[in-house]
Amino acid sequence: MAPFIQSLVLVPFTLLPIINPLSTAPVFVATAGRNRSVTKRLARQVALNAFYVMAVSMLVGTYVLEFFGISLPIVRVGGGLLVAATGWRMLNRKDNDDAALTAVAEQAVDLPDAEIVRRSFFPITFPLTTGPGTITAAIALGASTPRTPLLYMVGAVVSLAGAALTALVLYVVFRNAARLLDRLGEVGTLVMMRLIAFILLCIGIEIMWEGWAALNHLKR
Repeated sequence: MAPFIQSLVLVPFTLLPIINPLSTAPVFVATAGRNRSVTKRLARQVALNAFYVMAVSMLVGTYVLEFFGISLPIVRVGGGLLVAATGWRMLNRKDNDDAALTAVAEQAVDLPDAEIVRRSFFPITFPLTTGPGTITAAIALGASTPRTPLLYMVGAVVSLAGAALTALVLYVVFRNAARLLDRLGEVGTLVMMRLIAFILLCIGIEIMWEGWAALNHLKR
């Protein structure tokens, strides 16, 4: 039982530093606005989306990649490119884009749940929250689960519980994201947004580089 408890704790401790929900908070607030109802709905949906991505990656990620003949380095290259592109767009966003986002967020009060679900996935859930780094780490965690039927079932339950704990942390952070940014102020939030955009750009390039290096290593 001790190894499974250790695995339960390992999942959030492995994934949360990679996810770093605080870095996604400005984008979340820009999408949800200041309405508490929309913030709660969007936070819940992003947490659910992230749970699904982590759970699928841990349980069937290895088998899916094997079925399509896709290697982890390819996932890193493609995902890193997507993260870098997102960071580049955020870095070059103009002030009138911020005003447009505010207007859209104010209109989100009356949005149906289906629209909230659509907006919650890209880019907040993927690639900003559960991006290629998170997916790769989740697949690696799932690959370490024993393959004997009984132990695999127990390991799957533990993995799902760990993903649920991680999603709960995401919900709490996003639910209170506006309060965090209020403490930073308008200028502080703008600086944080640009800094996070640059960091995302660098992270995307780093993920691409690691994937490319792994591909070159496989060719040798």
